[in-house]
Amino acid sequence: MSFEKINLNDSEFNPFSRIGKEWMLLTAGTEEKFNTMTASWGFAGVMWNKNVLVAVVRPSRYTYEFIENNETFTASFFGDGQRDALAFCGKNSGRDCDKVKETDLTPVFLDGAPAFNEAKTVLVCRKLYAQDMTPDSFIDKAILDSNGDQPLHKMFIAEIVSAYTAL
Repeated sequence: MSFEKINLNDSEFNPFSRIGKEWMLLTAGTEEKFNTMTASWGFAGVMWNKNVLVAVVRPSRYTYEFIENNETFTASFFGDGQRDALAFCGKNSGRDCDKVKETDLTPVFLDGAPAFNEAKTVLVCRKLYAQDMTPDSFIDKAILDSNGDQPLHKMFIAEIVSAYTAL
């Protein structure tokens, strides 16, 4: 077998730039009550013959309980015009403010999961697996040192059941 090296930035959906540089909003809940948070960590790939998104969320985040208690969540990706809204959703807790009101984002429900009308791309994800990260599982202990006193994340592996793009 031979291989040709490719530049992942040339692919249509590049998880390295979309998640790590452009960020995403992870959103879960119901039409009556939902919450969203900005995430710049996570990855997309194939697991169990399914296209998946892996999201990592600290248990101290308000959105954590919504992801934990619902079968689905969304990952919404935006253009540059929403950078301030994403920064706000990353720095502020939905326990203390109404993120929708503060950011002027417009909720929309796709396949029953909350997302935002201003998004360029939305992935609707169904949880398949969840695992708490534990200190003894880290091979590179320097990562733990850089974590400070913050709780470790929980990893959610979720099937991407549908994807939407803005028209």
